[in-house]
Amino acid sequence: MRSGLLGAGKLLDARGVLCEGGYAFSQVKDYDRKAVKGGKLRIKEWDYYYFGDDKYAIALTVADNSYMSLASASVIDYQHLRYITKSKIGLFPKGKLRMPSDCSSGDVSFEKRGVQIKFSIAADGARRLTCRYEKFDGKRDFECELNLEPISGDNITVAVPFKKKKQFYYNTKVNCLRGRGEFSIGDESHKFENGFGGLDWGRGVWPYRNRWFWSSLSCEVEDVPFGLNLGYGFGKPIASENVIFYDGKAHKIDDVRFEIPYTQGKLDYLKPWKITDDKQRLELLFYPMIDRADRMNAVVLSTNQHQVFGKFYGKATLDDGKIVAVSDKLGFAEHVVNKW
Repeated sequence: MRSGLLGAGKLLDARGVLCEGGYAFSQVKDYDRKAVKGGKLRIKEWDYYYFGDDKYAIALTVADNSYMSLASASVIDYQHLRYITKSKIGLFPKGKLRMPSDCSSGDVSFEKRGVQIKFSIAADGARRLTCRYEKFDGKRDFECELNLEPISGDNITVAVPFKKKKQFYYNTKVNCLRGRGEFSIGDESHKFENGFGGLDWGRGVWPYRNRWFWSSLSCEVEDVPFGLNLGYGFGKPIASENVIFYDGKAHKIDDVRFEIPYTQGKLDYLKPWKITDDKQRLELLFYPMIDRADRMNAVVLSTNQHQVFGKFYGKATLDDGKIVAVSDKLGFAEHVVNKW
């Protein structure tokens, strides 16, 4: 298997093995669910969107994990340091959600007992995200409509192998998606006049036990779009997904490290994190505000997730040596351990 910069072509060969592992700044590989040979109940496909401003954020997920479908909605309240997350689960969709084979076309739709989520992409690339979730907060219903501008500039796409040859992860992260929208919970509502968001588009066959660290930031620095996508901990370290986005261009960095403080021998997610890289191009402090924690243990399946929302401070160095100062910018960083 070759590694490095991905070339165009099929993602998987006739055996269902990655043709090559590596990264690209666009989604150059062709994903086909029918080509997957790693077990039909092991295929995992999801679209996750985050969108917000300095007061609120919305996170929406639709996933077809073959043995389980998932639709999830979260409202993050930065003003009162609280959140609400609700999820609806279905059994054995096995591809029935018809998740798109690329991140720039196709619709995603989930509907089940009082929950409707839809992601649609217009011919010009504009995205419309809608959700209605009955009894989201007690007796109050949640509704939202978010309209995101077409993707412009680079993304970060990775094809990552695991130890078993037919296991892989094909993932695209899109940062700095501008947009507008509105959400309501009962009689309370909020309008996003000029928000920023991102997309996590994932397809693959994962091992049963896994963990990862991931951080994402989308904002403006001195009126220029700026973003970070940082992650590690899963698969073979062929190529990282670590990148700085500045004015639509991706600036690739190598290995990163999240230093999460300990208190009495346990990770303390609400104390400041330090985020650095191996080439001294990142010097960041992340000040947590809200820990969106989710822990479940159902014997065979378990998850321990900490998606922490907060503010970034520090600096990032671009390919040409330009230093971008980051101060008081809202984003998130997470640590997840799964058996799924």
